[in-house]
Amino acid sequence: MIDDLEASKYSLVEWRISVYGRKPSEWDLLSRWFYVHKLAHKNVRWLIQIPRLYHIYKKAGEINCFEDMLFNIFAPLYAVTIDPSSNPALHYFLQTIVGFDSVDDESRPESSQLVANMPKPHEWNSDKEPPYAYWMYYLYANLCTLNQFRASRNLCTFQLRPHCGEAGDLDHLIAAYLVAHQINHGILLRKLPSLQYLYYLSQIGIAMSPLSNNKLFLDYNKNPFPKYFSQGLNVSLSTDDPLMLHYTKDALVEEYSVAAQV
Repeated sequence: MIDDLEASKYSLVEWRISVYGRKPSEWDLLSRWFYVHKLAHKNVRWLIQIPRLYHIYKKAGEINCFEDMLFNIFAPLYAVTIDPSSNPALHYFLQTIVGFDSVDDESRPESSQLVANMPKPHEWNSDKEPPYAYWMYYLYANLCTLNQFRASRNLCTFQLRPHCGEAGDLDHLIAAYLVAHQINHGILLRKLPSLQYLYYLSQIGIAMSPLSNNKLFLDYNKNPFPKYFSQGLNVSLSTDDPLMLHYTKDALVEEYSVAAQV
């Protein structure tokens, strides 16, 4: 696939790969895989997606509390920022990463609601999944601190670009508005005009995938992308799961072509 990108010259991709937060060694294994197989390429940037699966790992006994997940996700990044020579493969890998995504089935009802006296991460040791907004805040807070630290050492920084507004509660879009640089999908903004207006004023990027939405959640002809675009929101077309949903090697061209025809 990288060879195809090089042959086409002008196709650039941001591929996602998961860090689950089950153990601190995940970053080391991932970066060594990247380094040994020489996956760096000028046409490819990477997004790290964090699946919101705390409840599964907790029930399996892999972690004791939510703080364990945050430690496993972020502690190795602080360590390699302090001393890049401690893990050259990870240091090299981080230079190709542009941001962090957060993924899960948004339509699944949340067992907990965000309230003023929420348990802190080291206190969150129940089997319940933390609410979306709780996840967003702690990903944002840790990324914010990490970015400031890395910037002070003239190292690259990362954006927060969660999956948001594809399904589920409208509160997800409110949480993402407060903390995210950009979001993916955002089709539910059509149901809350006041929030849509805030996204317009702030020009928060919204990467939309109508062909993916058509397969999973929303008929193509009802997709709000044309309306968002005409109203001046900061929207773009993107592919989502192109190996499953597209028919050609030029998945993004296919996305734009269908949009233009429709």
